[in-house]
Amino acid sequence: MSSPSPLRTALLALPMLGLTAFMLFGGKPPSSWQAGLALAATYVFLNALFILMLHTGKTDRWRSILFVTYGLLFIVSFISHLIEVRGTMVLTHDTYLKGETPFCHIVIPMTLIPAALTKTIIFPGTIVGSFASIASMFVIWIGASLALGRGWCSWGCFFGGLDDGFSRVLGRPVLKNLSRRWADLPFAVLLVIVIWSAASLSPVYCDWLCPFKAVTEFSEVLTALDVVKTGIFLTLFLAFVVVLPVLTKKRMQCAGLCPFGAFQSGANWVNPFEVRIDAALCSKCGLCLQRCPTFSISEESLAQGRTQSTCLKCGQCVDVCPKKAARFHVRGTAAGPELARLLFLYPAFLFFATFAGGNLQDGLTRILRLVSTGRMLG
Repeated sequence: MSSPSPLRTALLALPMLGLTAFMLFGGKPPSSWQAGLALAATYVFLNALFILMLHTGKTDRWRSILFVTYGLLFIVSFISHLIEVRGTMVLTHDTYLKGETPFCHIVIPMTLIPAALTKTIIFPGTIVGSFASIASMFVIWIGASLALGRGWCSWGCFFGGLDDGFSRVLGRPVLKNLSRRWADLPFAVLLVIVIWSAASLSPVYCDWLCPFKAVTEFSEVLTALDVVKTGIFLTLFLAFVVVLPVLTKKRMQCAGLCPFGAFQSGANWVNPFEVRIDAALCSKCGLCLQRCPTFSISEESLAQGRTQSTCLKCGQCVDVCPKKAARFHVRGTAAGPELARLLFLYPAFLFFATFAGGNLQDGLTRILRLVSTGRMLG
């Protein structure tokens, strides 16, 4: 895939420059110089990387920078917001009663059966009208699923940038030739937590297993059981988000634990985009199998010229394929690889910019405020 000329790159990027300007600048004016600087920096950062995606033909190389930055700034923004609104990042009994818990997409598969059978949402949040309400997250999730499928996990998930980032710390994996059975574990976790949540009418994964409790909000530690739960959260975070990704260069939380990722794999069948491998060009070098962060390419799927349903559409296999055999594809069309990639990049990047732009801007604003005034909260 040859690089387009600077003029062609500029013309291809022009619509995105306008769309992101509308989304980022279309609201209220910045409330401070820090917010104004963060807004400008966010706009430049997003569009510079989009232009690099277009001009270099590389997707994952630049997407990963966006995604990891988002994961880090989301934590800064989210925790600061909780402290401003609730006075603490701790989930207290009053927090549950008042429905002040932001709704997380990971809870979605646990809520569906209880909602259908009992007309009850088993989560202590608000339906509408609050920060990260249940209804708003469902709307965002449905739209992203139809547009990107499991691409959500590489272009939207506000936790995914963490294990993605740690998987890139070392140049080469320490632990190699991992069993691809790791990819089956999230489906087992999904089955268990869906059944258990329906039986107990409680979000079991949130209560017992979510590793991101370590860096977002967590329940008060008042009893021995709370100590056990906190230990589980910290252990899973260190193991699946930090240590294993560093040692394996795989997104082990996403590939080997997350039940939402397993659930979201089904959405890969209903959206128009996929990654295919052209058998006529493939040299069977195995580089795509080695580099896929979620075990989504196997010998069997490679022989069939496709990725598995767990594919995140991150673009890493497309970037590294020496024969350009791995490529984006639009189902039901004869679009060539360059056009298919462009047709995928626009909705994927636009979703990222829309969904992540506010957190990028807010997190950066708070860091600038901390540096200039010594305080992070508004």
